[in-house]
Amino acid sequence: MEENLEYRMYFFVPYNISEIQKGIQAGHAALRYALEHARHDPHSVLWDFVEDHETWIILNGGTTNSKMDLYGDEEELRPKGSLNQIVQNFTGKQINYATFTEPDLNNALTAICFLADERVWNHKKYPDWQGVNISMPIATANDDGSINLDEPIETNNEGLTYNDWVVNIGGAKNLFLRKLVHPNNAKLA
Repeated sequence: MEENLEYRMYFFVPYNISEIQKGIQAGHAALRYALEHARHDPHSVLWDFVEDHETWIILNGGTTNSKMDLYGDEEELRPKGSLNQIVQNFTGKQINYATFTEPDLNNALTAICFLADERVWNHKKYPDWQGVNISMPIATANDDGSINLDEPIETNNEGLTYNDWVVNIGGAKNLFLRKLVHPNNAKLA
């Protein structure tokens, strides 16, 4: 756990459920998160969040539909629902998250939940690369923790390389989350 960082719990929910149901589905996912990622771990960052922060951000996740379809030129198989696509995008990124499927809605995916530290959402304290630029490539972490990019490395106004900047914001995991919840990409539910 990173010391002295502020945390927020983020949720994505479908656009087409009532306002109260958005909150209820987020609550279900938060409890699943606690059960899956902190139940037996007294050092989990979740306990710091519960004791000191408790801010929930509920975002519009779009549609929920687990049927698969082919997308793009490479004909990648992806779920039709945008909420389901978000879950698919979490795969392999070593990010703790939880989901909730609502039995009363034909077991539809109704919430995704994850914790994010301030390096993800505090753009004043941790400015975007070269200002607001969320189009930079998604970095991936190598087994040794170094950053893997296919793009040439540039430096910003402070003399940092893109790799240094990614490390400063918490690595590839936080870069992915920054892009996911950036106000240009995600709207409140």
